[in-house]
Amino acid sequence: MDGKIIGVHLRFSKQMTVTTINKPGLASRLINGILAIKPLASFAKYKAREMMIKRAETIGVHWREEVQKLRQHDWEGELAEVENPQLVYPEYYRRSFHAYDRGNLSWDAALEVEVAAYTVHATIWEGTGAKGDPMLRESYHNLLQEQIPIQPKNILDLACSVGMSSFALQAIYPDAQVTGVDLSPYFLAVANYQNKQRQQNISWLHAAAEKTGLPEQSFDFVSAFLLFHELPQSAAKEILAEARRLLRPGGYLGIMDMNPRSPIYTKMPAYIFTLLKSTEPYLDQYFTLDLASAIADAGFEPPTIISNSPRHRTVIAKAK
Repeated sequence: MDGKIIGVHLRFSKQMTVTTINKPGLASRLINGILAIKPLASFAKYKAREMMIKRAETIGVHWREEVQKLRQHDWEGELAEVENPQLVYPEYYRRSFHAYDRGNLSWDAALEVEVAAYTVHATIWEGTGAKGDPMLRESYHNLLQEQIPIQPKNILDLACSVGMSSFALQAIYPDAQVTGVDLSPYFLAVANYQNKQRQQNISWLHAAAEKTGLPEQSFDFVSAFLLFHELPQSAAKEILAEARRLLRPGGYLGIMDMNPRSPIYTKMPAYIFTLLKSTEPYLDQYFTLDLASAIADAGFEPPTIISNSPRHRTVIAKAK
């Protein structure tokens, strides 16, 4: 990496979002019909997972070996430190995600997050292999530093998962206090363990991103890295409203996620798209969400939208 932004800078005004598709197309509806048949959906998830593990091995990510090492740790103590036993999980979160029947509410999902990230992002840029994941994060962070004129002192990382995004934000803003929020106590247990290993001081909160319970106007920057494609539109809008509540006036929201306008997705073969949707139940809702309008409706200035990889976009908006 030479420090320059990867991809083409494309700025979209609110007026240019009118071409957003309002409902899934025929092919997408047919795929939804296939996935509604449980044996076919299970087979698709199995094939998707099998493809992932095989790809990992080809790029030098030793999926099974790395996960087995993690399984040897006593995770129950870590879980007890972060879990809020009173938390009521929203219904959308209880669905199967990423080929796990229990979605993110399982040790299997938590212990495989990191190897999965390296594997999925290995194909973003040709020939990068396992370096694709750190390159994707760097492309997002470069844009944050280019587009956000402030040095945030308090950062909230929504859907922080096992902490990879939180640790990366701490690295580029070393003087900031970073707080990671996630709905999965299993993810947070891994994040908490990694926090100790790294001797860092990131705070973790087991809560829903749409209802964190944190004090209003307590952050300068709220980040959401690969969150919104995993949400129904109702939850996405609630999270945008919560982000605005938590930001001080003049603070910033940063979103890095899949780019529905990318030719990677618009030209994707139907069978690949079927495998993808089998692990991402809200993909249609994300692809048809007018994110720019939703952000403006939540109390932000019109966002800047920039392509930061061949299949991802970064969205940055200032709180009014």
